[in-house]
Amino acid sequence: MGDAGPTFDEAIDSLLDYLRTQRNFSEHTLRAYASDLAQFAGFFLDDGRKGPLDIDHLGVRRYLLMLRHRGYSGKTVARKISSARGLFRYLTHEGITAYSPFFAVKTPRGARTLPRVLGEQEIAALLAAPDARTELGRRDRALIETLYSTGIRNSELVTLNVGALDLIGGVAKVFGKGSRERFVPLGSYALRAIEEYLDKRTEPKATDDAPVFVNRFGKRLSDRGVRKILQKNLALAGLPSSVTPHTIRHSFATHLLDRGADLRAVQELLGHKNLSSTQVYTHVSTERLRKIYEHAHPRG
Repeated sequence: MGDAGPTFDEAIDSLLDYLRTQRNFSEHTLRAYASDLAQFAGFFLDDGRKGPLDIDHLGVRRYLLMLRHRGYSGKTVARKISSARGLFRYLTHEGITAYSPFFAVKTPRGARTLPRVLGEQEIAALLAAPDARTELGRRDRALIETLYSTGIRNSELVTLNVGALDLIGGVAKVFGKGSRERFVPLGSYALRAIEEYLDKRTEPKATDDAPVFVNRFGKRLSDRGVRKILQKNLALAGLPSSVTPHTIRHSFATHLLDRGADLRAVQELLGHKNLSSTQVYTHVSTERLRKIYEHAHPRG
């Protein structure tokens, strides 16, 4: 980084490395950050700016205006501005600058959308889809059972090692965002599926430092690998291809609340730092109840 401050590439690469190594962000999230920041940098490079320290609040307002003129939704604009704001938050944290051009720019509010949730019968169909007579089928069933039993993130699933499982106590130790450690319970169905998968797995052997979920070559699954497995089993179950591992997480939280779980307990299980992140699921549950009421009540 030169005397005039880092170039856009230097600043963005440094931020992404920090988010990957210190904040434990998933590769999926990092790709979204990289895409948003590449667009942000491209806009100002075209304007003759060499790096983020060359940007002032008027430039940020022009960037925001460009995004709106291109017809992005409010939610997408809010995400892109949030990514760029995060770059300057990082540069401030590292002592590279004391100034953020976002100080006078309000992030536009995106339309609040409720997360997609699978019903309990749809979850049952998905869990029944893998062929447990094969090694890959046993892996798929254990993987989906674990996602639904714990509500963990995709990034937490793929970093899970055998030594983090307490199959007798029925819990798993996971590392969430910011490398925050928490313990999540494993339900009886997930425990049986994991035990059967690990007992019959050929490679690698289930040592403490071995990954729980591996691909057909015995290597640790990636985020993308989990998504491909889910897509395959969604097709077998006749469910929408738009379902993601995060949809399973949403479904886990919503089903718990539907059955009377305490919001604070769900917050703890999900690893949310703030309760406000968990409260969206109360809206999902309320909306589901409203639909049931309108369908079932004679004057609904």
